[in-house]
Amino acid sequence: MSRVKLQVALDFVELPRALAVAEAAVAGGADYIEAGTPLIKSEGLDAVRQLREKFGSKTIIADMKTMDVGTIEAEAAAKAGANVMTVCAAASEWTIRECVEAGRHYDIDVSVDLLGLLDPVGFAKEAAGLGVARLDVHCGIDVQMTGADPMAMFKEIRSATDLTLAVAGGINSETAAEAAAAGADVVIVGGAIIKARAPRAAAADIRKAIDSGHPVASELFRRATPDTIRQILQSVRTSNVSDGDHRRPCLTGIHPLKPDQFACGPAVTVRTLPGDYAKPVEAIDVAQEGDVIVIDACGQPPVVWGELASESAKNKGLAGVVVHGAVRDTADIRKLEFPVWTCQVASHAGDPQGHGRINGPIEIAGQRICPGDWILADDDGVMVLPKARAVEMANRGADVLEAENRIRQEIRDGRSTLAKVINLLRWEKKGGGHAGLG
Repeated sequence: MSRVKLQVALDFVELPRALAVAEAAVAGGADYIEAGTPLIKSEGLDAVRQLREKFGSKTIIADMKTMDVGTIEAEAAAKAGANVMTVCAAASEWTIRECVEAGRHYDIDVSVDLLGLLDPVGFAKEAAGLGVARLDVHCGIDVQMTGADPMAMFKEIRSATDLTLAVAGGINSETAAEAAAAGADVVIVGGAIIKARAPRAAAADIRKAIDSGHPVASELFRRATPDTIRQILQSVRTSNVSDGDHRRPCLTGIHPLKPDQFACGPAVTVRTLPGDYAKPVEAIDVAQEGDVIVIDACGQPPVVWGELASESAKNKGLAGVVVHGAVRDTADIRKLEFPVWTCQVASHAGDPQGHGRINGPIEIAGQRICPGDWILADDDGVMVLPKARAVEMANRGADVLEAENRIRQEIRDGRSTLAKVINLLRWEKKGGGHAGLG
């Protein structure tokens, strides 16, 4: 291919939204239109039929991810109007060959998706013998959430085959140029277009990056690594992380001292007795710039944190303090603009006895918090991101935020109410509950 193609992946579950974004993406420079797997599972091959009707001679990809009955699925996709259908590399060789043979008969090309394959490079070396038209080097969404690099595997596979290669996996306007330079024939973009506030402009930026070979700055659609997690967490809120982690709760009963507070950072944990402020104050010396001190003082007075401690913590560059116990001097702390969350406010303090421990495991509101766990705190509460899952949780929170931005824009564009934009009635749970398999 002389020109690297841009393929927009319509990973929606509502066809009207998919059609609207597809139109914007094509206007912005998308060459290929993909009916994503979620869209086909939700709307069936009618999604492909309507894309064909709307976009005439454009190349339409049906992302079937076929695992069996290759002939039936290839025929169905072709008759619906697709030019290309996908089959999983993890399917049997016979299923792939059936797709290819049916494709010859019904005039549809077959692309093999390498998602989840244990030896994608080995498969790529042999793929030409199967008669497939292209390979999709696909870093799946769940893997992206861990901070995986979609380009690492692609570069290995590019050196192993001369087949047409498509690359997918969290690509945006900052990374599309790298994908093209690495030898991609097709750059597949989902979220960075379909969740953008302005899909046409987003597609145009990605097209520009591909054609020019230079990145175009992107505000969103980046994924955290351990080194960049703070940057991602600063862009999201506790509600986003909660939604992305199956409605994970905040620490019950812990609230900010004033509105518009925000903090994120690794936890320095403190266990102490009510009123014993020795270890909480000593923790300021232990903590590093950007850390959040989290204090378990049994959730009750006397006070273990006040204005002088807040002044000291602010001077040290700490991100904030969370107190499962009592705080005082609240008016002065508010004036300091230092972020503090607590469950109690009182006037009377205790004495520095030195009981307790710094940087040991603590438990607040039924949630275990260990040193180095990430804390995200805002007006809605305090969210704990266990260190082992913090990158994934941050990325899933960003993914939720991006989806909400698109929905918000559709509401503002005057298309409809929230219930109608997300087709709420259709997606209300049907049936009488979970019966199980027993």
